[in-house]
Amino acid sequence: MIKLFVLDIDGCISMPFETPSWDSITSIRALNEQSNVDAAIPPITICSGRPLPYVEAVGQWLGVYHPLVFESGGGIYDTDANIVHWTPEFNESVQNAVKNLKDWVQTEIVKKYPGTLPEFAKQTDVGIIHKDESVIIEIYNALKNKVNQEYPFMEVHRTEISVNCILTSANKGNGLKRLSEMTGVSLKEMAYIGDSSGDIPALKIAGMPFAPSNATSAVKEVSETMQGKAADGVLEAYRHIIERNRSK
Repeated sequence: MIKLFVLDIDGCISMPFETPSWDSITSIRALNEQSNVDAAIPPITICSGRPLPYVEAVGQWLGVYHPLVFESGGGIYDTDANIVHWTPEFNESVQNAVKNLKDWVQTEIVKKYPGTLPEFAKQTDVGIIHKDESVIIEIYNALKNKVNQEYPFMEVHRTEISVNCILTSANKGNGLKRLSEMTGVSLKEMAYIGDSSGDIPALKIAGMPFAPSNATSAVKEVSETMQGKAADGVLEAYRHIIERNRSK
């Protein structure tokens, strides 16, 4: 029985720089609201690499009332208590290291690649956005080399429009584990949907892993792939979960 459905944002709820599929998002929100009165419908929440303001706003779209995981697993926002719980590994030494990496990115990446935008609101990791995937690949390779040489406690992931340098101890798999501890919902009772490499640690430990049709091949190898793209695929997966819950 799946008791919580956890959603990634970019590539799942919405596609970056594209108008969201509002019909599907409205249907996802409606199902989430019905979860209050129908045990076969699990409530939803979010696990995203995006910073807290972005994740909290999307949570409002969807009517989420469970804790929200942001910055992959760097923080969890308790919506009821209005408290942010940072990963314990984010100590003073790590904070200084993240700041140093941000400074390096500002001078060596942002200035070199016009149109590059750092994710300013991030605290525990370093995020960079660019609309051109060919530029993202160059930035990804440069950052991966830098991190491998100087930041052994971090790992680097990318999507078509972003690069994220995150704490290995705060990847989405560990974020999902902390969410399980906070909610009392076991990992086997969770479903998860994601589309990029950063989602794989969570997909591998969730009871039901899903991918939208736009997911990378590596994600599809560890997930059940939906026919729909982004939010359409999320809605499709949600309906699959409900159907399977009812059959039990």
